[in-house]
Amino acid sequence: MTLTGNMLVGQHAVSGTGEAIRAIDPATGQDLEPAYPGATAEHVAQACALAWAAFDTFRETSLASRAEFLETIASEIEALGDELVDRATLETGLPRARIQGERGRTCHQLRTFARTVRAGEWLDVRVDTAMPERQPLPRADLRQRQVPLGPVAVFGASNFPLAFSVAGGDTASALAAGCPVVVKAHSAHPGTSELVGRAVAKAVKHCNLPEGVFSLLYGSGREVGTALVTDPRIKAVGFTGSRSGGIALCQAAQNRPEPIPVYAEMSSINPVFLFPAALQARAEALAQGFVASLNQGAGQFCTNPGLVIARQGPDLERFIAAAAAQVQNSPAQTMLTPGIFSAYEAGVGALAEQVSHPATAGLAAQGPNQCQTHLFVTHARDFLANHALQAEIFGAASLVVQCESDEQVREVAEHLEGQLTTTLHLHDEDVQAARALLPTLERKAGRLLVNGWPTGVEVCDAMVHGGPFPATSDARSTSVGTAAILRFLRPVCYQDFPDSLLPDALQFANPLQLRRLLDGQREG
Repeated sequence: MTLTGNMLVGQHAVSGTGEAIRAIDPATGQDLEPAYPGATAEHVAQACALAWAAFDTFRETSLASRAEFLETIASEIEALGDELVDRATLETGLPRARIQGERGRTCHQLRTFARTVRAGEWLDVRVDTAMPERQPLPRADLRQRQVPLGPVAVFGASNFPLAFSVAGGDTASALAAGCPVVVKAHSAHPGTSELVGRAVAKAVKHCNLPEGVFSLLYGSGREVGTALVTDPRIKAVGFTGSRSGGIALCQAAQNRPEPIPVYAEMSSINPVFLFPAALQARAEALAQGFVASLNQGAGQFCTNPGLVIARQGPDLERFIAAAAAQVQNSPAQTMLTPGIFSAYEAGVGALAEQVSHPATAGLAAQGPNQCQTHLFVTHARDFLANHALQAEIFGAASLVVQCESDEQVREVAEHLEGQLTTTLHLHDEDVQAARALLPTLERKAGRLLVNGWPTGVEVCDAMVHGGPFPATSDARSTSVGTAAILRFLRPVCYQDFPDSLLPDALQFANPLQLRRLLDGQREG
């Protein structure tokens, strides 16, 4: 399949006329063909108009039809074969095995949402039947279901060219909810985005859906993104990226005449708490697991362990020494883009100026855009006095905070911003101390782990990939797992409707065989 540099406005391949973007091979620094001219305001308006025209039809597709559509997207992505893997590897510098695994996760997400759609529990059907004889006032017949919000704007992520991009979790969950999607591709991997976008467009056509169910746009800077978020036909936004980018989208969405929700995943340093008995029993093993997690994907994961918190003493010194030895032997790794590499270098340099201990660095770079692993150490009193020490550094860098007491550990925990994850490493003797800290950690993070490492997010029903600001813009939601569908839904109540006018999900005979809440009792 030849890459064209074209956008997809519905089923139409369109050449942009705005400023062009061009992918860069981060391993060599060389530009890649073709160029991708950006969308104009007119292109954005066309895509949004098509999405709006498709909405009322798409949102009432049968559960089976919508599930089949999601499964067809997965099959079309798989049919791209090595061409997709080759291009994504070239545009990101990520190893083939990582891209192959991410392709598998992307297709698994789509099929998991297909299973969720078929089950129908996300409709959350609630029925309170009429009580005409009730005194002093009768009760009307009341029936509730969830309906989709409307067209959704999705912004592709730099660090996951498949799983968090054109057909990634935001797109899959929005389509599962019945919302058409307009994607703004990430500038780092436009060729990968074109291939996947064409696979989605093929699935739209194969399933005989309205063409506006999916569009794909390109654009440098923030003009296209701002135009997309402020278009009145867009009703929600999914975003994974920087804090500054997420906040800008939130502000644009709130300044509209009709404000809309933005589900932005932005910034997290994912603190790891090492409890005393665990440190005493396995300091060296903990160090090995920590550095392996830190180095995974050159540290370019939103769940990278960027902070370690523990009580000072000989056991923590053992951990630091073992981790430092592991870091010193860590090869430098190619980062996703020259811009991400430059930001990493700047972040590491700023942190080095603010901590008293000298940093431990990994092996020197052997090529362009390669980050050295870095480990920093500081005291809790300095961490508490300097808010800049909890700024996210996107890459393989982490900070160990030494605390003088359990009380200071709790003080550091209270001082933290919102996080995607918090990890606790403990032994049986640490359970009481961990229990005392849990209320604070539950207020701070969306996922709590015991004796594991935060990198790696399972796509399943129970997963929460979200957290209090600035981890995300809405702590009530998740961007991974089947509960992600709830972001793009709202409840509607139908009062005293004749059965012939009710949607299938609410009809008296329950033709979809859904598990309903009927007069306060769960059926089935």
